[in-house]
Amino acid sequence: MSHPAETRPPLPPFDRDSAIRKVRAAEDAWNGRNPQAVSLAYTPDTRWRNRSEFLNGREAVVAFLTAKWEAELGYRLIKELWAFTENRIAVRFAYEARRADGSWFRAHGNENWEFAPNGLMAVRFASINDQPIREDERLFRWPQGPRPAEHPGLSDLGL
Repeated sequence: MSHPAETRPPLPPFDRDSAIRKVRAAEDAWNGRNPQAVSLAYTPDTRWRNRSEFLNGREAVVAFLTAKWEAELGYRLIKELWAFTENRIAVRFAYEARRADGSWFRAHGNENWEFAPNGLMAVRFASINDQPIREDERLFRWPQGPRPAEHPGLSDLGL
């Protein structure tokens, strides 16, 4: 498990406001596309299922995210709270990215998260489907990095 000094507020048990903050913090971190920084939000022994890949530990997360963001160019993500309990959060998300061949896609997915008492994510299950889109169908056009506060969320965009 993680070192006791490692914490990532907000901590469980979650209420609606803290769950929303946790989701936005994850979105902002992933939009930063820094695998090492993102990995620090997870327990050292985190367990993931991402599509058909199964990962264990931060080192695997760093390797996975490095390869992901090398292949998914122009990556921009929006996450939205779906449900929460004391130490679990369910989110739905969409992201847009461009492949090396220049084709764009929008990935739609759901994630189930389970947190350790220190606020680090111990378990992440992600189910994701890709939808090809044309460049002119893109909806996520903010400058690379975190989504601006005034940019619409998934529900606002009809996604």
